[in-house]
Amino acid sequence: MSAPEGDMQRAYRLWFEHARKCEACRRVTKAAEGCEAGRELWGTYRLAHRGGGA
Repeated sequence: MSAPEGDMQRAYRLWFEHARKCEACRRVTKAAEGCEAGRELWGTYRLAHRGGGA
């Protein structure tokens, strides 16, 4: 049995899954340069990483 996914892991997983499929996000080297949806997902991850919740 694995541990439940935390807010930070979930936010990163959602961004990572998006970035793998999104043509715009695959072409950039920084998450902040991706498409609008990718930037929003990355922002959610950054908030969760800082303890701001997702």
